[in-house]
Amino acid sequence: MERLSLKGISRNFGAIRALENVSLELGAGEVMGLMGDNGAGKSTLVKIIAGNFRPSSGEIRIDGRKIDFHRPIDAQRAGIEVVYQDLALCDHLTAASNVFLGREPVRKLGPLRLIDYPAMHRQAGQLFAQLKSETRPRDVVRRMSGGQRQAVAIARTLLSKARIVLLDEPTAAISVRQVAEVLDLIRHLRDEGISVVLISHRMPDVFSVADRIAVLRRGSLVASKPVRQSSPEEVTGLITGAIEYA
Repeated sequence: MERLSLKGISRNFGAIRALENVSLELGAGEVMGLMGDNGAGKSTLVKIIAGNFRPSSGEIRIDGRKIDFHRPIDAQRAGIEVVYQDLALCDHLTAASNVFLGREPVRKLGPLRLIDYPAMHRQAGQLFAQLKSETRPRDVVRRMSGGQRQAVAIARTLLSKARIVLLDEPTAAISVRQVAEVLDLIRHLRDEGISVVLISHRMPDVFSVADRIAVLRRGSLVASKPVRQSSPEEVTGLITGAIEYA
């Protein structure tokens, strides 16, 4: 049974058809590279999976169960988390505070309820160790590298026990060494049995870490296949329209 199944997903914005009859499947512990040019429909598809938009037609199933998201919290409760390109981190807070933002553990002291910082630091440290990241719970985010920031954002998804993680351009605008760190984070998610959708323009990164590749062009799915059966040259042709379907 597939972890995530999309059947005939279409989305209209007035007269504009952003997605047309897109069908995809993602297995448990599988990484899918989602590629396409700007305006191809990647962001719209991700927002549908994440509950930001409802499809105009089609259905979504998680572990075989049909679902209907009305808002992002519905998707989160179903085990779907999104790490957007801007990461949505608070630069002046520590790594642990960012991981637990809005979900801080508390302890009672008489009539008072205080944030349990020792518990927060301990659990954040366990999450970073699980990801094999060198990020420390007390590190302040503004002093972190791009790779460490991604580790904080991804650790936040582990805290919520996500089953599907959507990563939006996680290797954009960071150094080569930091790219390697982020790709390792993605592999660790896969090793934990978490399904990952990797949205990226960086061909080497997708072919390095993805199990499957899906290509969108002008709102239509033009390829969905194992990475080993494709090539960067084929994907480039699919994105540009030099190759119609694969």
